[in-house]
Amino acid sequence: MNPTLRGFLIILAIVAVVVVLQLQATLAALLIVARVAFLLAIAFFIYLMWRERRTEIASWPMRARLVFYGAALLAVADLAVNWYGGASGLQVLAFVGVLVLSGVAMWRTWREQHHYA
Repeated sequence: MNPTLRGFLIILAIVAVVVVLQLQATLAALLIVARVAFLLAIAFFIYLMWRERRTEIASWPMRARLVFYGAALLAVADLAVNWYGGASGLQVLAFVGVLVLSGVAMWRTWREQHHYA
């Protein structure tokens, strides 16, 4: 049997079980738990990266630290607002734009502090 067809048949079987047993509420609860677990995993990864480099960041000038930590806090706030309220239409573009610009600000700050000329 074609692996793609087999995958679609498995998905259809799972959907049929959810519909027949009326497990939509359970599925919604599991989705919320998965979203929270994903956010916690991201936060833990960021914490580990920060812990590994915190002495290096502490040696940066005050302006660089403020920009770096400010961009990180803005990205976290953006994720939290999106998770709490959701986004649709142009709000999705704003959400992605804020995340990208925060990442660029953090990357440029890090890059300026590691420029050896």
